[in-house]
Formats: sequence, C-alpha cells, structure tokens
Amino acid sequence: MSSFERYLSVWVALAMVAGLILGNIAPGIVGFVAGAEFASVNLVVAVLIWAMVYPMMVGVDLSSIKDVAKAPRGLIITLVVNWLIKPFTMAFLAVLFFETIFAPWIAPEDAQQYIAGLILLGAAPCTAMVFVWSNLTRGDPNYTLVQVTVNDLIMVIAFAPIVAFLLGVTDITVPWETLLLSVVLYIVLPLIAGMITRARLGDVAAIDAFKARVSPFSAMALTVTVVILFALQAETIVSRPSAILLIAVPIIIQSYSIFAVAYAAAWAAKVPHRIAAPCAMIGTSNFFELAVAVAISLFGLGSGAALATVVGVLVEVPVMLSLVAFANRTRARFPA
Repeated sequence: MSSFERYLSVWVALAMVAGLILGNIAPGIVGFVAGAEFASVNLVVAVLIWAMVYPMMVGVDLSSIKDVAKAPRGLIITLVVNWLIKPFTMAFLAVLFFETIFAPWIAPEDAQQYIAGLILLGAAPCTAMVFVWSNLTRGDPNYTLVQVTVNDLIMVIAFAPIVAFLLGVTDITVPWETLLLSVVLYIVLPLIAGMITRARLGDVAAIDAFKARVSPFSAMALTVTVVILFALQAETIVSRPSAILLIAVPIIIQSYSIFAVAYAAAWAAKVPHRIAAPCAMIGTSNFFELAVAVAISLFGLGSGAALATVVGVLVEVPVMLSLVAFANRTRARFPA
C-alpha cells in the first residue's frame, strides 16, 4: 500500500473541506461540472468512478467466475441483507427519527419528505463504489463482480415494488436510463477494459505489477470525486447544516448496523474474508445516482426527499472508509 493510500482517510477529510471551499468561492466552475450530466448521471463523476473501478476489473478472471457457485454463502448473505433487511430497517429508522425523535425540530411535511428520501436510499444497494471498497479490502474481484451483477439484476425487478410498498404509492417511475447507463459505465465498460488489459499483460506477475502501479491513481480519483460531490452540495450544506446533520443520523446508524449484520453473518458462516468484506460492503453502500434521480422525478429537485438522498452521498465515503479500516483490521478472524 502506497503512503497516499495509507493516509486515504486524511486526504478524503481534506477533500471534503476543499469541496466546500470550492463550491462557495467558485460557483461557476461547480455549475459547469454539474451541467455535465446525462440521465441524472454526472459524467465527470462517472469518469472518476470508472478510474476507481478499472484497477479491480483488471483482476477479474472470467474463467474463474464459474467457481463462485462453489461458495454460495457470501452471495446468499448479500441478497438477504440487501433485499429482505436493508430497505425495511431504513424505513423503520426514518420513521422513528423523523416522526418521533426529531419531531419537535422538524415540520411534519419536511419529515415526510426526508422519510421518502431515506426509503429510496435503502432500496438502492451499491453498484459502482463497492468495487472500490472491495479493492481496498483486498476482496475477490471475481466474486465481487458476480455479487454486484446479481444484485443489479434483482434491482431491475425489485426496486420499484419495494419503494412503492414502503412509500405507499404505486406510480413509481424508475429512471431506466439512469439504471442502465450506470451499469454500462461502472460495470460493462471497465470490465471490457480490464479484460483487454489482462490479455495484453499476459501472465499473473505482470497483471499484479500493473495493478500495483495503477492502484494509487484509483485512490486519487476517489479524493477528487469527494471534492466534486461536496462542491456540488456546498451551498446546501452551508445553508441547511442542521437538516444535513439530522438526516445523517439515521443513515449512519443504518450503515453501521447493516455492515454489522452482514459481516457477522459472513463470520458465522465461515466465509473467507476476501468474500465477506465485499459482501458486507454492498449492502452498506448505496446506489446514490438511482436514489437521487427517483427522488427528483417523484418529489422535485428542491424537495426534502432529494436532499435526503444527497446527504446519503455525503455520508457514504467517510463511513465506508471507516468500515474498510475495520474490515482490514479484522481480516485474521476470517478463514483465509
């Protein structure tokens, strides 16, 4: 691990501050970046996420994917946590905090908006960033690819019905362009690039050496992404800090709780760490592009629901980095 990667949490913290400063002193630049968007996917952020995902895709050996069927426990835990636990616990926490605990400080109409946004986050498990977290925990790239792919296939079918049930509405319009574009940008294209790179490099030693060289650039892309995300939301963070903090509370509790459930289940099932870590990361992280797009289409750009999904983006990186550190410290407690 390079010195840059070793102190990644420090760089991310500095990137948050830099993003807030940039968003307030150079709104023109931020507006230009924000305008580079297609189907609710910011193309600048997409390129950076692609740079983060690509190094792990180089490690994917398609001929070994068939072996995933020999170790189904990690995949089963991922799917149970993502689709039978996470959406419903997020809804429970949202209602608990915004209709009871935070009720004295939040108007009822705002509370309902925040609850809706959190439900959208809870029903959208991660697609792209999990490759980054898996890479930082030395996860199995082949198994992670299968986990994410199966998860995305289920999301196509299950996202709208779950959201409709939890929100109590039936006219959920899933932005298929966002969903499909994200899958292509964050999975298909990096995977193709990784396959081409593997073919050109040839042997395992050359592949490992290449991954070691490009890995620091992946971490750098992560910090630049954080700068952009915080710059894009700088005005909101500064103008509504109390709302941001209140929305962050149930998201943080949900994130650590979901990770604990999945990670403990993987440990109890004696799942190897290279599978257990990504297994827990997928449910903990969120497919924020989808959640934000649906929130905007259902409730509007300036809605509390859209704000709640954006807070999910801001909270995710520092929370996930802390869980990456924890997963790396507890590696020895899992089978090799």
